[in-house]
Amino acid sequence: MRGGRMKSKRGSQTAAKAADAHSDLLLRLHLESNPETLCLVRATLERATEVLHFQEDASRAIVRSVDEALANIMCHAYHGQRGLPIEMTCRRLHDAKRSQGVSGLEIVLQDSGEAVEPRKLKGRPLDEIRPGGLGLHFMRQSMDEVEFSRKNGKNQLRLVKYLAPVEPGKETEGG
Repeated sequence: MRGGRMKSKRGSQTAAKAADAHSDLLLRLHLESNPETLCLVRATLERATEVLHFQEDASRAIVRSVDEALANIMCHAYHGQRGLPIEMTCRRLHDAKRSQGVSGLEIVLQDSGEAVEPRKLKGRPLDEIRPGGLGLHFMRQSMDEVEFSRKNGKNQLRLVKYLAPVEPGKETEGG
């Protein structure tokens, strides 16, 4: 299944949201496969989610998901080799139907590592008690959309998190 996609199963609700949304570039980072860069990416994403007014639990989920994905790229796609390219692009998603306009965040990670076969990407069984292998479960549970693909010789992971609607009377200051 070369170039195939694997998507999370959140139903047609997210597809309908995506159809009504457009995006603009918020951030593009060119990284090297080096675990020391992970703390910089975490800090940058944390601030970006604050700027977009994500709630604290959603912000943590986004940061952890991207951290896990980058660690997987470094470990599995690049087999621990340092200095290889990873690109992270963050886009602010807009929805004309929302009063504040911002509807979410799209993060795309690209690497030139070993080809990933989306159909083979499976976390370990949840009932197995041992460290490791839960990153994919976490990403799929935490993010609204998770898509793996291979384009132009590069692995691509697309993660999307939509902003939770603000309940009437529960708006926070400044946004």
